[in-house]
Amino acid sequence: MDIKVLGTGCANCKSTIALIDQVAKVNGVEVKLEKVEELREIMGYGVMSTPGVVIDGKVVHAGGVPSRDKIEQWLKA
Repeated sequence: MDIKVLGTGCANCKSTIALIDQVAKVNGVEVKLEKVEELREIMGYGVMSTPGVVIDGKVVHAGGVPSRDKIEQWLKA
């Protein structure tokens, strides 16, 4: 599972990537986490508020830190 966290490095972006990593490890799901900080690339996904989360090329979240439950749902899908 390829997961990208879109954001310029704010606290929420850092929290999001750490939370996704933690939830993936707890659930035994192998993920490839990537941090995207280049504004042009973020805009390419159509994300206007960060952090954004892209899973396997599809935007699943934008704006604010996602909940643990939401992340678990993404990893199970």
